[in-house]
Amino acid sequence: MSDSTSGAATGELSVGMVGYAFMGAAHSQAWRTAPSFFDLPLRPRLAAICGRDASAAGAVAERFGWESVETDWRALLTRDDIHVIDICTPGDTHAEIAIAALEAGKHVLCEKPLANTVAEAEHMAAAAATAAARGVRSMVGFTYRRTPAVSYAHQMVASGRLGAIRHVRGQYLQDWLTDENSPMSWRLDKERAGSGALGDIGAHVVDMAQWVTGSSISSVNGLMETFVTTRPVSGEHATLGGTAAASAERAPVTVDDATAFTARFDNGAVGVFEATRCATGRKNALRLEINGSLGSVSFDFEDMNVLEYFDSTQPAVEAGFRRILVTEADHPYVASWWPPGHGLGYEHGFTHQVVDLVTAIAEGVDPVPSFADGLRVQRVLAAVEASAADGTTHPTGATS
Repeated sequence: MSDSTSGAATGELSVGMVGYAFMGAAHSQAWRTAPSFFDLPLRPRLAAICGRDASAAGAVAERFGWESVETDWRALLTRDDIHVIDICTPGDTHAEIAIAALEAGKHVLCEKPLANTVAEAEHMAAAAATAAARGVRSMVGFTYRRTPAVSYAHQMVASGRLGAIRHVRGQYLQDWLTDENSPMSWRLDKERAGSGALGDIGAHVVDMAQWVTGSSISSVNGLMETFVTTRPVSGEHATLGGTAAASAERAPVTVDDATAFTARFDNGAVGVFEATRCATGRKNALRLEINGSLGSVSFDFEDMNVLEYFDSTQPAVEAGFRRILVTEADHPYVASWWPPGHGLGYEHGFTHQVVDLVTAIAEGVDPVPSFADGLRVQRVLAAVEASAADGTTHPTGATS
C-alpha cells in the first residue's frame, strides 16, 4: 500500500489524473495554476495522466505539462510517487476507481455526480470513511460551491442575515441539446451517465442549494422528459454539444433532456428545481434564489461575479435588491487574484477546489464536499427519478 502522506516530506503532492477530455482539461489547468496564485502548504506535481487512448492522453499531457502517461488507471495505484488520484471519467467508472484508490492509500478527488446509483455512492462513502481513519482524504467535485459569490451567499445565510429560510428556487439551464441533430454522446447513455440533465447539471444545483441553506432536501415530487429520443452517431461520441450532419445511423437516447421537481427541506423550507439541456439561448444559467424571513439572495452563473441581496429590515421607501460585485479582497478566494472589479471566470472554481483539497490534506482534515455530501445529493437524484416514474412523493432519506 502506498503512503499517501509521503508528499509532506518533500513539500510536493503528486497527482495522477484519470481522464483527459472536458473535465480533464479543467482539472489540469487548476492543478497547474493553483500554486502560482495561492500560497499552498504542498506544491502539486502533475505526475501522470491516464487514458485508454495513449496518443490522445499524450497530447493533453504535452499541452498541460503532465510528466507521464498511463493507459490503465490501475497502474497509477501501484506508483509510490503518486499521492492523489483525480477522477475525471464518466460516472459508471467512479465507484471502481475511487474505492480501489482509497484502499491503495491514495487521496481521491472525484468528479460529480459521485456515482450513477445510490448503492455505488454508499459503497464509496463507506470506503471514504474507512480511509479517513487512516488519514486518507476524499472530495467530490462540486466546484460551483467555490464561486466567490456562492461562497459569500453561504456565509450570509450561515450568519443569519436572511433569517429563517422559506423558499429555494434552483435552475440549471443549458441549450447544447436543443438541435435534434446534435450528436450522440456518453452523456446521453444511461449505462454510462446514470441520468441526463438530472445528474449532469441538476446535481450541481441540488448540492448548491443544500450547502448554501445548510439544510437537506427531505422529499421530492418530480417529472422527467426526453424530447429527442434518438441522435446521430458521428464517429467518436462528442463530449459536449456541437451539431453533427444528419446521419442515417441514430442511437437511442436513454436519459432525460429535462427534469423538474418540487422539494421540501428538513428546515421547513420549500423548493422548486429545474434542470435542462434544451433551454434555447441559455448557455450555462445556473441560478439560485433563497428567500428568508429577513431577506433574499439571488445568483446566476451567467453573471457569476454578482450576488443580488435584498434586506427586508430596510425602510420600504428605499428597499430593493442590491447588486453586490463579489470581487473584493474580503470576499472568499478573491484576495489571491485580481484587483476589485476585474472578475473571475469558470476555471477559477476548479483552482479553488485544488486549493481547498491541498490545504485539507496538508492539515490532516477531511475536505468538503465529502463523499458523504455526494451521497446526500445522490439520494435526492434517485428520489426525483423514482417520483417521476410513479408520480408520487418520494422521501430522500437525507439529513443535514
